[in-house]
Amino acid sequence: MSNPTVQDMVNYAKQGLQERTVNEVQNMLNNKDICIIDIRDSSECIENGIIPGSFHVSRGVLEFNADPECEYYKDFFDKNVEILLYCHTGSRSALASLTLRQMGYKKVSHMKGGFKDWMRKIGNIEDYKAM
Repeated sequence: MSNPTVQDMVNYAKQGLQERTVNEVQNMLNNKDICIIDIRDSSECIENGIIPGSFHVSRGVLEFNADPECEYYKDFFDKNVEILLYCHTGSRSALASLTLRQMGYKKVSHMKGGFKDWMRKIGNIEDYKAM
């Protein structure tokens, strides 16, 4: 792809990516075989809250937190469970999902429509607490 637009990159990242609806994600909230990760910036989480039970990792540090060989690794990144990412609208999470797949994560999905769609259709949130 020569000189791709961001939309080209998002479309490429979505190839082969499982997209979950907000209703599917709502039904997965208590499933121990799924790790839900919010990749929005901290300021977005503070201002708007997060999906209950989700972890937060800003997109800018995703690779560092997902690499078991890195000192910044977060142990909720587990290659044996599904990693489900979300952002505000679904574009950053699609791009981040591609990154995780490139890092060897096989069970990666993202929430179609992102937090914006979650708030429009579900609305169940909790306050963000920095880890």
